[in-house]
Amino acid sequence: MKVLIVVDMQNDFIDGALGTKEAVSIVGSVREKIDQYVEKGDAVIYTRDTHSEAYLQTQEGRNLPVVHCVKGTSGWDISKQVYVEGCMVVDKPSFGSLSLPEAVKNCAVESIELIGLCTDICVISNAMILKAAFPEVPIAVDASCCAGVTPESHENALKAMRMCQIQIL
Repeated sequence: MKVLIVVDMQNDFIDGALGTKEAVSIVGSVREKIDQYVEKGDAVIYTRDTHSEAYLQTQEGRNLPVVHCVKGTSGWDISKQVYVEGCMVVDKPSFGSLSLPEAVKNCAVESIELIGLCTDICVISNAMILKAAFPEVPIAVDASCCAGVTPESHENALKAMRMCQIQIL
């Protein structure tokens, strides 16, 4: 089975506290990609950045002092424009999820594709974790369905992933 990982397509990253015009611009492409996987009966797994009210007291919060993705808020929600009911959601307290490989393993995986936000933080982190967990499974990132903090950091992340044998589409 093919597995699509939709990384952090949450309101705060699209048009909320940490939103960018680049993030807004990929929403339609992300939805199209999700629909393709669903129509073929392949797996779609969402990750959801999840913080508490004490976010600013965490190491991440001290380095990025912008409150975002606080559990239970509208910013934490996966955008209704891309969410498909019934798909698995993996909450993650950090950039990468150590429980994501377990969720993928349950899918009898033949290939993994990642899309979402932000290319240069959470997409690359999860791609590297998955590459370590599944060294013989083809892993790809669709650059047209990702956006970084800046266009330059997006490109740098794509180059880094390519060097680690992750296919860039």
